Amino acid sequence: MLKRVFVAPDPGRLRLRSGARAVLGIGAAVAVCGLAGHSLVAAIAGGLAALLALFTVTDATVRGQAVTTALLPVAGLPVLAAATALHDWPWARDAVFLAVLGAGVYARRWGPRGHALGVFAFMTFFETQFLHAVPGQLPELCAATLLSLAVSSTVRFGLWCYERGLTPAAAPPPPSGTGLARTTTRQAVQATVAGALALGAGQLLSDERWYWAVGAVWWIFVNTASRGDILVRGFRRVLGTVLGIAVGVVVAIPLHGAGLPTAVLVAACVFGIFYSAPVSYTWMMFAVTVMAGLLYGLLGVLGPGLLALRLAETGVGALGAALAVVLVLPVTTHATTDAWVRHALRCVHACAAEAAARLAGSEDADPGPRVAELEQLLGRVRLSLAPLVHPLSPLRTRKERARRVLALLDDCAREVRGLASVTADPEASRDDRLAAACARVEAAVGALTAPGAAAPASPVAFASSSSSLPSPLQAGEGALAHLHGLERALGELAVPLRV
Repeated sequence: MLKRVFVAPDPGRLRLRSGARAVLGIGAAVAVCGLAGHSLVAAIAGGLAALLALFTVTDATVRGQAVTTALLPVAGLPVLAAATALHDWPWARDAVFLAVLGAGVYARRWGPRGHALGVFAFMTFFETQFLHAVPGQLPELCAATLLSLAVSSTVRFGLWCYERGLTPAAAPPPPSGTGLARTTTRQAVQATVAGALALGAGQLLSDERWYWAVGAVWWIFVNTASRGDILVRGFRRVLGTVLGIAVGVVVAIPLHGAGLPTAVLVAACVFGIFYSAPVSYTWMMFAVTVMAGLLYGLLGVLGPGLLALRLAETGVGALGAALAVVLVLPVTTHATTDAWVRHALRCVHACAAEAAARLAGSEDADPGPRVAELEQLLGRVRLSLAPLVHPLSPLRTRKERARRVLALLDDCAREVRGLASVTADPEASRDDRLAAACARVEAAVGALTAPGAAAPASPVAFASSSSSLPSPLQAGEGALAHLHGLERALGELAVPLRV
């Protein structure tokens, strides 16, 4: 687990920059709330709003990110008003909380924007329970939320908008379907049932901290797409919580809410959340758990009993999620993985076609955006295959096949990146062999994605003597080499994908 965080590749230092900007943006938001005279509770609410805005808004373009950020108060403030108004009405509060949970999961069908708005709405209700906010605090909480969003947006879109220098990638299309065949619809039902189970069991454990069980259900369902994925996510959440509580006992409790050291450690946790989230859910939850303990210390309610209760509520939430995904409209790992692999393979073909068109002289063809899209799709494939390649998975044969699929898809991505770099050569000339090779890649992709199609043919033998060729012909030979590498990887994919 340590290796996944500290040795994992960080192309462009994006995780590092994201974590550093989060510390700056959230720290500035909390500081401005303090200067504006807001209470500690309001400052914490503002800091959480800034964290969510920086963490959940992931639109492909900077303009899209700005629009989604501007819409966050539209989704969050009505929920905040409802949550505070229902503070003394437990039955109505619980019903609305579950409705917000289900709607938040359902909103994922509208892509990154729907996902961000759903997360913000749910977490606004959750933070109201966390802070025990009452109706009289609503104006201050709304003001702190709006102020924090303004400050964090200034940092993100003004002071440090590193996304402007990146090639925007189209968001991967979610697996399609209608009605209950659609993953988001099924998961909305599953999450609501799991939330109801967790809420009931959580209230049996504690009348005051029951919301941690519902929160565990929510974060287990976020960015998951299958039964196996959710089961693995639940295990990782519990493991991260256990590790975080162990550190909380040693670090957070002795601090007794001391201002400066707590602020420094919270900043470290914020950095840890953003830096580890793309590569390790366990370590992200570790950072979240430590941060929650530190915030409870600031509020003056932290103790060993509270941390133990936090672990119990998390376990209840994970159990509720596990029961729901197994018994209620289950979404199999195979179906989800198959859909994402097909998307990735079609993107491979599109990349090859764009590159071939570019080498043939088309100035409009550009494989760059397709390469970026392929990277995102491979991330979704890895996520969907995670349950099969997990160290605790008992399905050894399927585990080996899944690892083989990942390795071959990585080979495809490497060849596509190389092909894109070759097309960037302004002296590249047309080579008739490129069209034939691209056609074979298209046929190989069709054989892998079309039901009942024949297996891809073996690639034509290729030998390069580019060292003796002029520069334009070298570009053509290099492109052919990458296209033949694609053929080879696609041909080998036939075996594990068809079993």
